Amino acid sequence: MNPSFERLMAEASRLTQTGDLRAATAAIHAALGGAAVPAPAAPQKNESCVIDVEAREIKTNVDAPPRPPPPPRTEAPAGQFSAGSHTDSAGTRGYKLFVPPGYTGQALPLVVMLHGCTQNPDDFAAGTGMNEAARERGVFVLYPAQAQTHNASRCWNWFKHNHQRRGRGEPAILAGMTRAVMKRYDIDPERVYVAGLSAGGAMAAILGDAYPELFAAVGVHSGLPTGSATDVKSAFAAMQGAAAVAVAATRPRPPTIVFHGDRDTTVVPLNGERVVAGNADAAAPEVERARSANGHDYTRSVYRDEAGRVRAEHWLVHGAGHAWSGGSARGSYTDANGPDATEAMLAFFLVNALRGAPATGAS
Repeated sequence: MNPSFERLMAEASRLTQTGDLRAATAAIHAALGGAAVPAPAAPQKNESCVIDVEAREIKTNVDAPPRPPPPPRTEAPAGQFSAGSHTDSAGTRGYKLFVPPGYTGQALPLVVMLHGCTQNPDDFAAGTGMNEAARERGVFVLYPAQAQTHNASRCWNWFKHNHQRRGRGEPAILAGMTRAVMKRYDIDPERVYVAGLSAGGAMAAILGDAYPELFAAVGVHSGLPTGSATDVKSAFAAMQGAAAVAVAATRPRPPTIVFHGDRDTTVVPLNGERVVAGNADAAAPEVERARSANGHDYTRSVYRDEAGRVRAEHWLVHGAGHAWSGGSARGSYTDANGPDATEAMLAFFLVNALRGAPATGAS
């Protein structure tokens, strides 16, 4: 080894121990570049000669009073759309959260939006326009994100038996994530809702059945009812209209709004009818046939209970396929020609509240 190099590095070590970091740095540069070692520099005002080696932190201005602790971490300032992550005993999933402008700590509603296969929160938010609609009404929007490590196509695993019940798998993760956001932002606990598209719609139905004390209403767009399948093979069969697998559901279910295109060949319209059947019982619906301002005709069926409360709405969009009705081309799986599913779902949600319904069963 070069003796000059050894001498310079030894000098750098000595200077470090005395606290003269500027001179030590110069010595290291000299060792590497062959320059002479400059004279040690005098310590500057307020520069301490103490080095916290373990933490790799140079302490300065040691006589100054300690700094106050940082303010509590906030996931997203009001009016912003920010990323986060939730972990509990059931697993970990990321998310994005829209915080409406004007939020200062008051209790506001929350809509949980579950994307479809191959989508992500940004894509789903852009296609549905839910953030823009929520901004006008002062509503939080939570977009959980499925990871490819949990499903290669980023589908929610609605078709697997261990992801269909309370306290297990993805329903437990999503319910836990929802509760964590509610706690952080003091969300109104009586006005929390869940909606989804396709696989997200199927998972929204599961969450409504599994956690009726958490979700005041449910939106299912191009999805399937709880228990439609137990594996991949039965999932494809169910999507094409095969008879659903019988799975006991909590009663009463939350009020539910369903959107489905009558030309959907990915998840056939019969599945939307089956979702509604879980809430409609034997009641005869009020039926309205109209044309969307955007182009598609639609049939809207409203089901009420004996007290006159709306238990379900079924919007069958004529001429529409497997796409979010009235959505924007900025996102995938959208059909701008249909009635606005985002506006209809928000209107449906905001007239429903839990009104202190008690929790049931395990978390």
